[in-house]
Amino acid sequence: MSSTDAAPQPRLVTVGDNCIDVLRYVIDGRIARWVGGNAVNVAVQAARLGARVDYFGAVGPDPEGDLTLRVLKAQGVGTAGVAIHPGATSVTEIEVARDGERRLVREDFGVCRGYAPSPADLDRILTADHVHIGWLDDGGALRRLLAGQGRSVSQDLSVNADPGDLGVEGLSIAFGSLPGLPGPAEALGRSWLAQGARMAVVTRGKDGSTVVSPTETWHIPAEPVDPVDTTGAGDGFIAAFLVAFLARAAPLDAAREGARFARLCCLHEGGFPQDRPESR
Repeated sequence: MSSTDAAPQPRLVTVGDNCIDVLRYVIDGRIARWVGGNAVNVAVQAARLGARVDYFGAVGPDPEGDLTLRVLKAQGVGTAGVAIHPGATSVTEIEVARDGERRLVREDFGVCRGYAPSPADLDRILTADHVHIGWLDDGGALRRLLAGQGRSVSQDLSVNADPGDLGVEGLSIAFGSLPGLPGPAEALGRSWLAQGARMAVVTRGKDGSTVVSPTETWHIPAEPVDPVDTTGAGDGFIAAFLVAFLARAAPLDAAREGARFARLCCLHEGGFPQDRPESR
């Protein structure tokens, strides 16, 4: 098949959180500032995998917001849907242990809190082939709107702590995280299907992942890795899963792509490779 005959790459939109990840590496005491956040990490990693991606969210009129926009543009992610709201860009403080595992220390959602797409942005979001929602404290309004129109939509339920934002009804894919054995992950996935999701994907860290559909369940091992930094590995899994699945890969094959890419994400610092970290 010639390149002119190839099907166009699906257009992915991500909506929700961005932040500056302030990471302290225990191994040498160094502190680095990387652009991150679930919706941003998924957007960038999907773009790096060849997808057409636009990100919708809010940053502040501050150096952190400027850095976020510069990095997104450099990574090939569309930023026309990024709003600049009065206030501070979100910051997350993370400690990275000697074995590469991360520990969340503090989150300040800044102007991400209360963000909702404008009517004009909603019109553009509705043209996407798939929408992935990260942290979004809208009480499920965007999820319900997209689901009500029969749109393909996913959300990472592990990044939202408020029960009011955790509804799953209408999700094409419910993503989440539950490290450990497959049994509890499968039970969690089945509970999401019972609540109205059409598929559930539960990442289990170094133990792998579990995919639950109405008719089948798959348990996929993680690929072995000696991690530098596990920050964003789950987001990388989501990005690779979505890119493969939207290209019509079977759920098992999409999860294998997710596992492969999550391993690669553990080999660099931050949620995705960035050429010039703000560090001290």
